[in-house]
Amino acid sequence: MTALVLNLHPAIELTDEQFFQLCQNNRDLRLERTAEGELIIMPPTGWKSGNRNGRLTQRLFNWTDADGKGIAFDSSTGFKLPNGADRSPNAAWIKKERLEALNPNPERFLPLVPDFVVELRSASDNLNTLQAKIQEYIDCGALLGWLIDPQNQQVEIYRQGNNVEVLQSPSALSGEDVLPGFVLDLGQILN
Repeated sequence: MTALVLNLHPAIELTDEQFFQLCQNNRDLRLERTAEGELIIMPPTGWKSGNRNGRLTQRLFNWTDADGKGIAFDSSTGFKLPNGADRSPNAAWIKKERLEALNPNPERFLPLVPDFVVELRSASDNLNTLQAKIQEYIDCGALLGWLIDPQNQQVEIYRQGNNVEVLQSPSALSGEDVLPGFVLDLGQILN
């Protein structure tokens, strides 16, 4: 099953509060909203994708706890992007000082673009849609983005001001200068 996209505009234009309430009233659904106002309803993933995402999130959280300079987020976290989109990457990370300077309501979507985002392609995900989503994060200010694609055994790396780098069957990824010292072993994630 692929994601369902509902084009609400111009018939319905949800305010930020209305979209938030829609998400709260439908907690069993994974909802996102594009900058154009489209509502995206994403299906649950299969068990293999769920396991891959759990390992990815676990490793990012473990590194974050040891590093102490940022905060990691899982796929249930909503981010309000400056272009008006409401997105939920599979995993994300933000420097602590950026979050502390904003002091946002912890019960609402975070009105910040993550410094680092990861999208992990599941069998139901359209590759072009995920590529556009990662590029949207970068265009909105994310410093580093990874699109991990087990179906094609590749990873696309997105960076501010650079062309997309495509790696075929890498064994690990480096967090570079955004996440210094973070290395993600892809052995149980890409395979």
